[in-house]
Amino acid sequence: MSIHVHFISNDKGNPPGKLADAELHFTAGPLTGLKLVGFAVWERRSGGLALTWPARSYSVNGERRSFALLRPVSDGAAQDALRDLILDAYRTFARDAEPVITDDERSNGPRRAALR
Repeated sequence: MSIHVHFISNDKGNPPGKLADAELHFTAGPLTGLKLVGFAVWERRSGGLALTWPARSYSVNGERRSFALLRPVSDGAAQDALRDLILDAYRTFARDAEPVITDDERSNGPRRAALR
C-alpha cells in the first residue's frame, strides 16, 4: 500500500493555531483512488505541533463528545507512527513553503502540496 500526504494550508488563520488540513491519498493496494480526510495540523501554545484525527461529534445529555474514526486495532503505537509520519511530512512542507504569497496565488485559493 502506498500513501501520499497532502496538505491544504490554512491561509486565513481561522481558527487560530490551525496550520493546515491533511489528507491521506492511497495510490496502491485495495484503497487506490480513495483518500482519508479530517486530519488537521495545529500549533501548540507551548510550541511544537499537534495533530487532530478524523472524528465524528455527537451529544449525550447535552454534552458534546467526539468519536475517533481511525483507531488502532490492538497496539496504540500504530497511531503514533501515523502521527509522526504526518507531522514529519508537514515540517518538510512548511520548510519548503514560499514565504510570499502572490496575488495570483491568493486569487486561486489555498495552496496545496503533496508529499510522497
